[in-house]
Amino acid sequence: QVQFVESGGGLVQPGGSLRLSCAGSGFAFDTYRMSWFRQVPGKEREFVAVISDGGTITDIADSVKGRFTISRDNHKSMVYLQMNDLKPEDTAVYYCTGQRGSVLSPRRREAKSYVDWGQGTQVTVSS
Repeated sequence: QVQFVESGGGLVQPGGSLRLSCAGSGFAFDTYRMSWFRQVPGKEREFVAVISDGGTITDIADSVKGRFTISRDNHKSMVYLQMNDLKPEDTAVYYCTGQRGSVLSPRRREAKSYVDWGQGTQVTVSS
């Protein structure tokens, strides 16, 4: 079955950096757009970033644009989220997901457009 496994989260001070990784399996990785979402208790799962199947097109949420970068390595079936200049409001559980379909779909930023999710990795930004 389709599976995603996130890693790389942890505790970091404001202004610091982390790189999250996600390993995909059980599907043709190079046919899926891949996305990162995040969620805090009591709030809706929030879009962070999406990358096209070939890695040439990305869409980044305004809240993290200029600080976060999404990338992928189809040979390794991996997607990454490089997070720089982290802020306390970035604290959340970060989830990886993917779906066949265009990265330009108007539904690409909606959590309900995705069926399978990883278990998430906790990112805490605090001094």
